[in-house]
Amino acid sequence: MRWAMGGGTTVACRGPGTPYTKAQGKTPSPDGGHLYERPSAQQPGGRYKGTAIATWTVTWTAPALGDGGQFTETRATEFTADVREVQVVNTN
Repeated sequence: MRWAMGGGTTVACRGPGTPYTKAQGKTPSPDGGHLYERPSAQQPGGRYKGTAIATWTVTWTAPALGDGGQFTETRATEFTADVREVQVVNTN
Protein backbone atom coordinates (compact mmCIF):
# COMPACT_ATOMS: atom_id res chain seq x y z
CA MET A 1 0.00 0.00 0.00
CA ARG A 2 1.32 3.42 -0.90
CA TRP A 3 -0.06 6.61 0.56
CA ALA A 4 0.47 9.92 -1.26
CA MET A 5 -0.08 12.09 1.82
CA GLY A 6 -0.50 15.47 0.11
CA GLY A 7 2.27 18.03 0.33
CA GLY A 8 4.66 15.83 -1.69
CA THR A 9 5.31 12.93 0.70
CA THR A 10 4.63 9.28 -0.21
CA VAL A 11 4.70 6.51 2.41
CA ALA A 12 4.89 2.78 1.63
CA CYS A 13 3.32 0.43 4.18
CA ARG A 14 3.51 -3.35 4.16
CA GLY A 15 1.09 -5.74 5.82
CA PRO A 16 -2.15 -5.03 7.65
CA GLY A 17 -0.63 -2.53 10.10
CA THR A 18 -0.24 -2.52 13.87
CA PRO A 19 -3.14 -1.37 16.06
CA TYR A 20 -2.26 1.61 18.25
CA THR A 21 -2.00 1.01 21.98
CA LYS A 22 -1.66 3.62 24.70
CA ALA A 23 1.72 2.09 25.65
CA GLN A 24 3.05 3.08 22.22
CA GLY A 25 2.72 6.75 23.15
CA LYS A 26 4.15 9.03 20.46
CA THR A 27 6.56 6.51 18.94
CA PRO A 28 6.29 6.19 15.14
CA SER A 29 4.34 3.36 13.56
CA PRO A 30 6.51 0.28 12.99
CA ASP A 31 4.71 -0.45 9.69
CA GLY A 32 4.72 2.91 7.97
CA GLY A 33 3.46 6.21 9.24
CA HIS A 34 3.51 9.90 8.45
CA LEU A 35 3.91 13.04 10.54
CA TYR A 36 2.45 16.20 9.05
CA GLU A 37 4.87 19.04 9.83
CA ARG A 38 2.28 21.79 9.31
CA PRO A 39 -1.44 22.12 9.91
CA SER A 40 -3.69 21.90 6.86
CA ALA A 41 -5.19 25.41 7.25
CA GLN A 42 -3.08 26.77 4.36
CA GLN A 43 -4.00 23.89 2.02
CA PRO A 44 -6.80 24.31 -0.55
CA GLY A 45 -10.07 23.74 1.30
CA GLY A 46 -8.19 23.60 4.61
CA ARG A 47 -7.32 19.90 4.18
CA TYR A 48 -4.45 17.86 2.78
CA LYS A 49 -5.59 15.93 -0.29
CA GLY A 50 -4.01 12.51 -0.71
CA THR A 51 -4.41 9.17 -2.42
CA ALA A 52 -4.24 5.61 -1.07
CA ILE A 53 -2.88 3.26 -3.75
CA ALA A 54 -3.15 -0.54 -3.41
CA THR A 55 -1.44 -2.88 -5.87
CA TRP A 56 -1.98 -6.64 -6.04
CA THR A 57 -0.19 -9.16 -8.23
CA VAL A 58 -2.33 -12.28 -8.72
CA THR A 59 -0.97 -15.59 -9.97
CA TRP A 60 -3.60 -18.14 -11.01
CA THR A 61 -3.63 -21.68 -12.32
CA ALA A 62 -6.24 -23.96 -13.86
CA PRO A 63 -4.41 -27.33 -13.93
CA ALA A 64 -7.32 -29.22 -15.51
CA LEU A 65 -7.15 -26.85 -18.47
CA GLY A 66 -3.38 -26.56 -18.51
CA ASP A 67 -3.73 -22.81 -18.19
CA GLY A 68 -2.61 -20.09 -15.83
CA GLY A 69 -1.19 -16.64 -15.71
CA GLN A 70 -0.50 -13.55 -13.75
CA PHE A 71 -1.96 -10.06 -13.67
CA THR A 72 -1.51 -6.92 -11.61
CA GLU A 73 -4.38 -4.78 -10.35
CA THR A 74 -4.00 -1.26 -8.96
CA ARG A 75 -6.74 0.69 -7.18
CA ALA A 76 -6.53 4.28 -5.93
CA THR A 77 -8.82 6.08 -3.50
CA GLU A 78 -8.60 9.77 -2.71
CA PHE A 79 -8.85 11.06 0.86
CA THR A 80 -8.56 14.33 2.76
CA ALA A 81 -6.92 14.98 6.14
CA ASP A 82 -7.80 17.86 8.44
CA VAL A 83 -4.58 18.48 10.38
CA ARG A 84 -4.63 20.89 13.30
CA GLU A 85 -2.07 22.25 15.70
CA VAL A 86 -2.24 22.74 19.44
CA GLN A 87 0.31 24.78 21.36
CA VAL A 88 0.58 24.61 25.14
CA VAL A 89 2.39 26.98 27.48
CA ASN A 90 3.35 25.71 30.94
CA THR A 91 3.91 28.18 33.77
CA ASN A 92 4.85 27.77 37.41
